[in-house]
Amino acid sequence: MDAAANPLDGVRIAYRVTPASETVDPGATPLVLVHGTALSQAIWRGFGYLKAFSPERPVVTLDLRGHGRSGKPRDEASYAMDRFQTDVLAVLDEVGIERSHYLGYSLGARVGFSLAAEHPERLASFTSLGGAPGTGRGAFDRVFFEGAVASLERGGMPAFLAGWERASGHPVDPLTRQAFEANDGAALAAYMRANDGDVRVTDAAISAFPMPVLLLAGTRDPERLRAAEHVHGLLPHSTLHTLDAATHGDTPRHPQVIPLLRNFLASA
Repeated sequence: MDAAANPLDGVRIAYRVTPASETVDPGATPLVLVHGTALSQAIWRGFGYLKAFSPERPVVTLDLRGHGRSGKPRDEASYAMDRFQTDVLAVLDEVGIERSHYLGYSLGARVGFSLAAEHPERLASFTSLGGAPGTGRGAFDRVFFEGAVASLERGGMPAFLAGWERASGHPVDPLTRQAFEANDGAALAAYMRANDGDVRVTDAAISAFPMPVLLLAGTRDPERLRAAEHVHGLLPHSTLHTLDAATHGDTPRHPQVIPLLRNFLASA
């Protein structure tokens, strides 16, 4: 596992580059995959993305601050959106990538919307997977369970996972549990407090996106589906696909995603 330092505050950002096959065109545009809240870059291997795309092009995965093996500051100010943006750019600069395809899930998609607005020259394309241009108040309670952030603050990850299982009525799957347990409860709570109702990327900024855009949202993820439909209305050149019967948590593992992404990248 390699690491880059965020130039704004020095936070260590863990990343990995999975090389493309030697038979692939060396000029193939890299693909950057950015995870969602409380997850890590491990999901992309677990859900088959590395196996699917690394034979075609270099694939860059990273742990955003507060997640996985990256630095975990415990103050809310460290989780402003400009810090997340610069986490990604620091990794791309460290690797020497000027321009890449970008796929973000949930939090990763929200970072992608900000990057597309402020650094469009760095993105060859943008895929939002279960994402939105911003969060509304109480978003983490709606995604996980009522009182999720307070549960983290009181009892750390064990209390959070227990509360989530009670609310959902079923166990957290092993891959997701492993990713969540790699986090620091106090750091994750600081991130959630800082990002609850954070400033949205404006409609005017989205309307000016110059890169190809793919929007993927589950039919059982109404908040993100509404956001995807709204963005699609602002961007006539974007592509919108709904994922049948997928909840927000189901989205990255839905069987349609990898084929849809492959087709999109081929056209982009």
